[in-house]
Amino acid sequence: MSTAAPEIDVDVLIIGAGLSGIGAACHLARNLPGASYAIVEMRERLGGTWDLFRYPGVRSDSDMYTLGYSFAPWRGDQAIADGASVLRYIRQTAQEYDVPRHIRYRHRALSADFDTATSRWLGVLDHDGRAVTARARFLYACTGYYDYAAGHTPDFAGRSDFEGRVIHPQAWPADFDETDARIVVIGSGATAVTLVPALAERAAHVTMLQRSPTYVLSMPAADPVADLAHRALPERAAYTVTRWSHLLQAWALYRAARIAPKQVRKLIRGDAKSHLPQDYPVDEHFNPTYDPWDQRLCLVPDGDLYAAVSSGRAEIVTDTIDRFTAHGIRLTSGREVPADVVVTATGLRILPGGGATLSVDGAPVDLAQTVSYKGIMLSGIPNYALALGYTNASWTLKVDLVSRYVCRLLAYMERHGFTQVWPQAPPAGAATRPIIDFAAGYVQRAAAQLPRQGSSGPWQVPQNYLVDRWRLRRRGRLTDGVTFRR
Repeated sequence: MSTAAPEIDVDVLIIGAGLSGIGAACHLARNLPGASYAIVEMRERLGGTWDLFRYPGVRSDSDMYTLGYSFAPWRGDQAIADGASVLRYIRQTAQEYDVPRHIRYRHRALSADFDTATSRWLGVLDHDGRAVTARARFLYACTGYYDYAAGHTPDFAGRSDFEGRVIHPQAWPADFDETDARIVVIGSGATAVTLVPALAERAAHVTMLQRSPTYVLSMPAADPVADLAHRALPERAAYTVTRWSHLLQAWALYRAARIAPKQVRKLIRGDAKSHLPQDYPVDEHFNPTYDPWDQRLCLVPDGDLYAAVSSGRAEIVTDTIDRFTAHGIRLTSGREVPADVVVTATGLRILPGGGATLSVDGAPVDLAQTVSYKGIMLSGIPNYALALGYTNASWTLKVDLVSRYVCRLLAYMERHGFTQVWPQAPPAGAATRPIIDFAAGYVQRAAAQLPRQGSSGPWQVPQNYLVDRWRLRRRGRLTDGVTFRR
């Protein structure tokens, strides 16, 4: 690295200006106003996921009362909000806390090395092809966990034979017009169940082609609890009541699914039957082989997916792909599904830390050999945190807690004159498992790249907001499982 003074020199360097990074900056402004910070963002705009994804119908996959920040009430009418509304909310929150002036756009983090002699991170960024150096006391990765450059698309046989258009939702073309097109959406996750009803409004026909079913649950687009709370209470109190209502409902459903999966399966199946024609084959298309919440459950506002299927504008086909043909997709069963356009809603590619490599005193860090500490820091990496949200609840519930914890930790270090904090590894021989302990395909494909988590103590990632709230907020310990140095 060059010996010249770094172009960025701050107390906290935040990587990523998406939902997590903007939230982190707001927490710093609220809780540590004396700390300097910068956000480096590889794209031209803030918003992360909510600026990147532009496919029809894009919307939140959690209710906005918990996906929104704890300190910035969601004022929209819809619990499940469209992508443009979510992006507008993030931008407005950023403006309220004067965050945009701290953002360096088109700055991709390439590498960062922690120098123990100076207790500083020394980073290299790419800015339009030019190397930029950065120095910081603390590095906070708010990049999410997937690759923004491209999504995951399997290598389908015969794809080159197809004469129509193939689109991945992560790279949705601005000029696409679905009017009167025959469209096949490959996939059954949150993206697919969002796309199908949106495309069906103008397309000639939409087929959702799934290898296996996913759990789908309808919920009201507008929340009656929120409506009642806002009519009866001041705004802040109404937001708190609504947020806790959604939080506890989601937690109760998840716990019930873990304790009594057969009963929850029956409940979800009954919801599907209530929205579909009487003779519809629910067990073929909406009855997964796995238990509820082994993978993420898909929410559909006001049953819009069911409505599209019931109307005949869309259909669901459960089968496997043999190959693409010139004019569609031939299935293993022998049926050919005609298509002018194929949308590959086949998942994401994971890229931990936005792809930046880490080292300590020049020694490279292998993330797969590290163990998570409280789901926030990683063993052996000093002065570093990553924002990783929940898989069984709203992402922001966890990253809000992470940012609060980081602020508490930095304040503690300032009070006691510490310049370094090193998370310890769990005891030798202790069992570990993936940090994202989830059966989704995109997680399983990247398991070998990801950090681990322990089975007990501060190395365990509980995926439970109530537990995390107790151990990460004001009364939670800051000194268990870490080493501080001056």
